[in-house]
This record gives sequence, structure tokens and C-alpha cells, in this order.
Amino acid sequence: MIFNHVQIKVKDLKVSRKFYDVIMDILGYEIVLDIPGIVIGYGTSVHDMFEIRQADKTAPLTQSVHISFNATDKGKVDTFYHTALENGSMCNGKPGLRPEYEEGYYAAFIFDPDGHNIEAVYSENIGKIEPVNESV
Repeated sequence: MIFNHVQIKVKDLKVSRKFYDVIMDILGYEIVLDIPGIVIGYGTSVHDMFEIRQADKTAPLTQSVHISFNATDKGKVDTFYHTALENGSMCNGKPGLRPEYEEGYYAAFIFDPDGHNIEAVYSENIGKIEPVNESV
């Protein structure tokens, strides 16, 4: 786990929830936080989640971001992509290998209802990469 949580502010929480409920289910992430009308969190726990929050005067709409979610296999990447398109998103990169990132990197990219670049990736190298540990 690299982060505790990431949150984006969305124009319409109901629209975004409908969209993310579908694609997060495909990727195996459940709702772990639900404050009605305010925020929905998807992940494995409240300390490992992606949140969508209703934008308002105190929480302005998040400008375009890129977020990549891990998928357990290439089939999940394909299903994520096709299901997202069926639910109103636009293509930002069809499913396929991306050797320019690393060998075995298989990903698809879509735009969510607010224009955020959302990626699903399966990498044969996850868990094999040694952490970089530099002395200060």
C-alpha cells in the first residue's frame, strides 16, 4: 500500500458513484466509507482507499488527475475498459501492453465523468520490483 487514501472532488456525486460502483466492483474494490451525499470510499479499508467527494464551496472540483488502479489480471483490465465505455466514459488508451513503461505492463485508460484519466493496470512485475533504498 503506497497511500492511506486519495480523494477527488466530483461535480455530481450520484453520477460519479454510479460510474465508480461499476468499475470498482470489476477491480475487486468494495465501498469502505459512505457518508451520504458527501463522500464514498472504495478500497480494502478506510486506510487503503480511493474517495470521491461532492464538490462544493469548501471543497472545489478537482482538476484533471491521473489515477491508476491495480488489476489482478489482464481480463480485469479489459473488462474495466469495456464496462467504463458502456457506462459513458471515453477512451484514453485501449487495453494493451505498454512496454515503454516496463515489460509486462498491461493497461487501459479511460476518462471518468469529470474528465479524470483513470487507468487499470496489470503488471507481471508487481511484487518483483526491489525498492530503491538510497542512503542520505
